[in-house]
Amino acid sequence: MKPAAFLFDLDGTLVDTAPDMAGALNLLRAEYNLPELPFDHIRPWVSHGAGALVRLGFGNTLDPAHQEVLRRRYIEIYAANLCVDSVLFPGMAGVLDALRQQGRSWGIVTNKPSFLTEPLLAGMGLYSPCIVSGDTLPVNKPDPAPVRHACALLGLSVSECIMVGDHKRDIEAARAAGSPSIAAAFGYIQSDDNPHDWGADAVVHHAEELHAWI
Repeated sequence: MKPAAFLFDLDGTLVDTAPDMAGALNLLRAEYNLPELPFDHIRPWVSHGAGALVRLGFGNTLDPAHQEVLRRRYIEIYAANLCVDSVLFPGMAGVLDALRQQGRSWGIVTNKPSFLTEPLLAGMGLYSPCIVSGDTLPVNKPDPAPVRHACALLGLSVSECIMVGDHKRDIEAARAAGSPSIAAAFGYIQSDDNPHDWGADAVVHHAEELHAWI
């Protein structure tokens, strides 16, 4: 399987954003005079988004209105600290270089909203002709539409593009779209989850393993 293009999930697959997302949660907790949560406690939840992080930091019994206030404030804090400690995952820079050298395309399919996705990528100096954010379409992963839209942006068929992601919804979206997929086991995965059960065509434990498909 030698795909013409790679489609990457963003958080937990291409970029390690957990330090900044966890930092934003602890800054929010500090505003309420709450102690910091350990990074290792927050990391597995990062791919679940702002709402899940707020529930992690403040409990599941919040009044919905208060939860929404916290969620909005969390996003404000995170948006102001997008590129403090976020970095490409180890080995991912080499993957992107290899794709460029071989003239292959790559893109991003993320549920992260565009007002966070695009500044983050720009701040890291990452540029792709294909960025599908969580608000690009009316639906997002696990719906297959974002994967299909990314393939269309690249001018390729779904079978020519391989989706790489650290969450089951990435694999489900790819399978429903008709694209092959790779589960990134190095990402933000909870202890009771197993990437080998997601139905991906392959599972990698380090970005360097992606070279086998380039």
